[in-house]
Amino acid sequence: MSIAFLFPGQGAQHVGMGRKLAEQFPRARELYAHASDVLGFDLAKVCAEGPKERLDATVVSQPAIYVTSIASLELVQAVAPDLIDKCALTAGLSLGEYTALTFSGALSFEEGLKLVKYRGEVMQAAADATPSGMASILLIEAPQVESICEQASHAGLVKAANYLCPGNTAVSGVNAGVDRAVEMAEAAGAKVVRLAVAGAFHTDVMRPADQQMSALLQQTAFGQMRLPVISNVDATAHVTAEDFRELLVRQIVSPVRWEHSVRAMMDAGVDEFHEVGPGRVLAGLLKRINRKLPCRVWNDSE
Repeated sequence: MSIAFLFPGQGAQHVGMGRKLAEQFPRARELYAHASDVLGFDLAKVCAEGPKERLDATVVSQPAIYVTSIASLELVQAVAPDLIDKCALTAGLSLGEYTALTFSGALSFEEGLKLVKYRGEVMQAAADATPSGMASILLIEAPQVESICEQASHAGLVKAANYLCPGNTAVSGVNAGVDRAVEMAEAAGAKVVRLAVAGAFHTDVMRPADQQMSALLQQTAFGQMRLPVISNVDATAHVTAEDFRELLVRQIVSPVRWEHSVRAMMDAGVDEFHEVGPGRVLAGLLKRINRKLPCRVWNDSE
């Protein structure tokens, strides 16, 4: 049996998350308190009480999910500490890759928080500069979505940005391009869900956020990794933390290859998954990739 831990990305946040963790585990309270000092506002209160509009803001949701996911590891440690030692691989969806890197030892909690805070700020700024958005295209497969994006791009930039699972690909781009892609996808029989995000993540709309992150990553101290992390960019396991100075920059403007990442873990022998952090999005995606593989969810809502 081989175990992998999965960490959620933006969109997993919900009002009330982390409340029980902070009440139950002293270390979780310490994490929220330290994060509040760094961020300049009471993160635990925003997570627990909202308002939803504030929690959903990119500059808040990214550190909120990161800290709550790290805090959720306290629950794993309390209930099944052997799982942490047995974990062979880890990965995170977009933002969740920073949590995976912290879990692996590549980043300290403090360094990860600093990166995530800045990432939220520069991505929000890039989104504010260009009206843009994202939509999930359901019920048709990725090659057809790519073809639709290519045809729709005459209206404006639009690309496949998240390869999540069979029949679920998110497109991202300027509003006119996304609108045209949505029209074409619906005409082709797809179901479309507009995503409540600030802008066109994982496309060139996010420039210059990538280079701004590069400057900070060059100053970041990376540690020794105790287990490999699957990169969103290339769906490949990396055992050298230094690799992520470049990969985390590329991730901001490159598609998230989540389905490919999960299949890479399966090919490596993983047959048991654990989603650690708010929500259960990744467990749902795993069922669409391979419904036979178990995925236990660890958060204070379960």
